[in-house]
Amino acid sequence: MRRFCPTLTLPFFLLTLCCVPALAQSADPQIAKLQQQVTLAQTSADNGWMLVSAALVLMMTGPGLALFYGGLVRRKNVLGTMMQSFAMMAIVTVIWALFSYSLAFSAGNPFIGGLHNAFLRGVSLTPDPDYSAIIPLQTYMIYQLMFAIITPALITGAFAERMKFSAMALFLTLWSICVYSPMAHMVWGKGGLLNASLGGRFPTLDFAGGTVVHITSGVSALVCALYLGKRIGYPREAMMPHRRGANSFVLIEADSP
Repeated sequence: MRRFCPTLTLPFFLLTLCCVPALAQSADPQIAKLQQQVTLAQTSADNGWMLVSAALVLMMTGPGLALFYGGLVRRKNVLGTMMQSFAMMAIVTVIWALFSYSLAFSAGNPFIGGLHNAFLRGVSLTPDPDYSAIIPLQTYMIYQLMFAIITPALITGAFAERMKFSAMALFLTLWSICVYSPMAHMVWGKGGLLNASLGGRFPTLDFAGGTVVHITSGVSALVCALYLGKRIGYPREAMMPHRRGANSFVLIEADSP
């Protein structure tokens, strides 16, 4: 049986006490570096997925919405109807970068944002904690741009074949500035009147863009259709859609006496 010898154990104990702080100090930089790598990997993955999601939303406008609306009109108006969706991709992108993004997501009053981010000033790779702690602000701006594009493009189906291209471009440009930007700020922007997470006075939960995208475009499309009235010749003349297979119900209605 071995005997306990305090004279030999004490030096080892003291040596251990001296070495533990040194080992801890040497491990701290390694742990910090490991945590930084984990955070960077998470940020890269989240950023990559948001960019993929933005591309998928963009495809909903072109070619998705363009082909869908193009199949609902007569053959002679297919190209013009499709170009309305593609035109929104170009026009809204320009005005979004100039001032629309700032009006929607920068700090302002409860109804509309300011011009703090005009010309994308301050929109950098650094995340905005008010919107996301990980996603870069540029990625967030691009993602929101996709919804700003498809919302006015949805309205084009209400006046298909009944509005000139120049009138359409002017109307939807003004609509994006005067309707979409204030509504996006009120529901999604910091300090917005209806924002449920950033101090809105009347908190509103917006599921999948139902308020900003679908309600605004739907109501505006209805008002626009009522204002323009019926197509010339409707319902006396049969107006066959270009894509007959997908719209057989329109053919049945048109062929009926």
